[in-house]
Amino acid sequence: MANVCGLRTLKNEPVPLKSVEVQVDVQGHVASVSSTLQYENQESSPVEAVFIFPMESNATIYSFVAHIGDVEIKAQVKEKEQAQEEYDDAVSSGQQAFLLEESDESSDVFRLSVGSLPPGQSASVTLSYVTELAVQADDALRFCLPAVLNPRYTPAGCKSLTAEGSGPQGESVPYTLSLGVHMYSPSTVQSVQSNCPLTPLEFLSQDNTEAKVSLSPGHKFDRDVELLLYYGQPHQPTAILEAGQPSAQAGSLMGDTVAMLSFYPEIPSIPSSQMTSKGEFIFVVDRSCSMDCPMNQHNYKQTRISSARDTLLLLLKSLPVGCYFNIYGFGSSFESYFPESVEYMQANMETAVQKVRSMQADMGGTEILHVLWNIYSKPCLPSHPRQLFVFTDGEVGNTKEVIDLVKRHALSHRCFTFGIGEGVSSALVNGMAEGGSGHPQFITGAERLQPKVMQSLGFAMQPVVEDISVKWNIPADISVTPLSPLPNVLFQNERAILYFQLTGQRSGNISGSVSLHHTLDKKVVENTLTINMKPKEDSSMLIHRLGARKAILALEGEREMVGKKNRKKRAVELSIQSGVSSSYTAFIAVNTENKQPIKGPLLRRNIKPMMFSAPRVPMACFKLCSAPMPGPLFGGSRSVAAAKMACSAPMSAPLFGASRSVPAAKMASSRSVPAAKMACSAPMFGRMGGGGGWRKVKRKCQDAAPMAPAPERDAPETKDPLLELISLQKVDGSWDLQPSLASIFGRREEEVATALPGKPELLPVWATVLAVLWLHVHKMDFKDEWQFVAAKAVAWIKAQSGADLTGFVAAGNSFLGLQVALQNFGLKE
Repeated sequence: MANVCGLRTLKNEPVPLKSVEVQVDVQGHVASVSSTLQYENQESSPVEAVFIFPMESNATIYSFVAHIGDVEIKAQVKEKEQAQEEYDDAVSSGQQAFLLEESDESSDVFRLSVGSLPPGQSASVTLSYVTELAVQADDALRFCLPAVLNPRYTPAGCKSLTAEGSGPQGESVPYTLSLGVHMYSPSTVQSVQSNCPLTPLEFLSQDNTEAKVSLSPGHKFDRDVELLLYYGQPHQPTAILEAGQPSAQAGSLMGDTVAMLSFYPEIPSIPSSQMTSKGEFIFVVDRSCSMDCPMNQHNYKQTRISSARDTLLLLLKSLPVGCYFNIYGFGSSFESYFPESVEYMQANMETAVQKVRSMQADMGGTEILHVLWNIYSKPCLPSHPRQLFVFTDGEVGNTKEVIDLVKRHALSHRCFTFGIGEGVSSALVNGMAEGGSGHPQFITGAERLQPKVMQSLGFAMQPVVEDISVKWNIPADISVTPLSPLPNVLFQNERAILYFQLTGQRSGNISGSVSLHHTLDKKVVENTLTINMKPKEDSSMLIHRLGARKAILALEGEREMVGKKNRKKRAVELSIQSGVSSSYTAFIAVNTENKQPIKGPLLRRNIKPMMFSAPRVPMACFKLCSAPMPGPLFGGSRSVAAAKMACSAPMSAPLFGASRSVPAAKMASSRSVPAAKMACSAPMFGRMGGGGGWRKVKRKCQDAAPMAPAPERDAPETKDPLLELISLQKVDGSWDLQPSLASIFGRREEEVATALPGKPELLPVWATVLAVLWLHVHKMDFKDEWQFVAAKAVAWIKAQSGADLTGFVAAGNSFLGLQVALQNFGLKE
């Protein structure tokens, strides 16, 4: 299929991007990333390239350097409106300029504009950022290099729209890509795992605290690159003090010492049987059409919505007796299974299970605000803390508005989020969880959703660390200022990274200590860390920049109107002073060395490199006809002339705030985008979002250019015996003997009933014992998924009278040919 957009020029030739090189330096749990993109204008006219790319939501961009020939241009951070005007003025007057800016709608989407690149000219830009590495359930540190930016759905009336367009799947990219990782760990580096092929791990020190690894040659950036780093002592608390810049003013953030503290509160796990049975559990499931896409690009059999269905079934069976629950589905509209949350009893559970089985990705776009408003408008239930579980593929355009809504209701609930599939918005998933004092999870590649959801369910029912405070024991002439608010709660195996500005720091080896105080199950706990108060010098100032970004985010997140103007002013000052990005500022670089204006018509290119992210929608999900994709990405942004469309689709609205019109006298007609001819009357899918619009396009295009069916997707799915077994469990934790249960054991119902080692009325006990035994042997690798199911079953078994439980387990082992010990079963300590 011909494709004249995305990574192609007007003549269907490769776009100017020639290579991408990424170097990652990991020091403990902080990663510093440097990405260099090399461009070459092979056309006969000057070109302006506009690149849209995703970024981890907690990334802090601190450096942006451009090279044109032998000339190096270092970008400066300026207030966004000023930077935009300088860029437009430079490009319209024939100068070379670069502009890097954050989306107004989501902190994980950036735009890079490369202006007035002459014919035959090469240029490169180097982007540097620093980010904290999230801790996973198995204590791994997760680094993600986003390589997929999905189209984000924008509700009607909103100003902005995230990138549209898709490159063809499986096509080789016309540029080279490389990624290397250098690790420095406070303890030993044990291993590195990835969803992409890696070279063998190479140790660079005898104590294995330094190592390096890289992506194998020939890797395609057709997925987010995820690395899991395993250290020998992952829970070791650390303190890093970084000295201020000698040239900066004393008392300013960059002039003072900044401390980064990392704590891992020890939170003991309690048995499932002792977990709370209280709570209102509300499950919110994205049913936009994009949820019908595969979980990953290499397995089309399981879609995101089918994984969500399986997970909901598991959740319904794992809930504690005595709680309340409800399920919402949302898209362009929303619906709930029950008008209000209902008690967890057999009839309500069976009603919910039947509805879950028929759940489809058929609700259009991704408008999550309306369903959240509805949930928050309902009063909370006394003595039942509200726990919100949100499942989405993250293709939401109004991310910041959604996060703000969650934050406004932070005191009434906790919000656990699950980002499903490639290209999910880390800003949305992390932001909702952080704003709702919950925990985020990401499911990519071939990962299963169920174990991560069960971990979060455990968090929801386990005690959490609360009333968090920090106390310093340091010389009195040193004052301490926190750079961001302390977290409200912490969960098991969760780390707290805190930043502080230390004013009045003296030289010399001065010792001090800092303590993290918190309450756990109404008991006060203290974790103390001894530190050397002499700060280390680091010209990169990474700790300062991370602390500055935290302070800026705190200022941006304040919703009170009182003092809003002063908060914005302070955020801009911190951004410019520290040289890090913010929603109020942008990086601007102009080549003032070039005294000769660039002449000729300036062509506009919306280029989406896969590394920095072409939106990559699986073709089995997104079946377009042979029409080329739309031209300009930003509608009216900077008065780019509209492409002539054969279809009647409206152009998208600007992504990065208000239109920045360049005077017509300066622009003339040199920046117009050539007409993009559409082969069908389909509306632009981006206008309708990461969900609903896709099916509308598909239906209108199929008559003109039918697509071959995807047999992998159409083939019937094989039933999972684990889910089949769990689906038969009753609310109280027991199983009734029936043919479908017996068939999972590989027996007939009559055989199972005949082997009963007791009275006929104990048949449910017998069936339940056999079910738990089967789980322990045949599905032990999935224990994280069925642990709550089994805990309920064992609790129910123990409550039954008239049964010799030891004898039942022995008879069950004999009947099924197993050897499960009583203590493993849960009947004996």
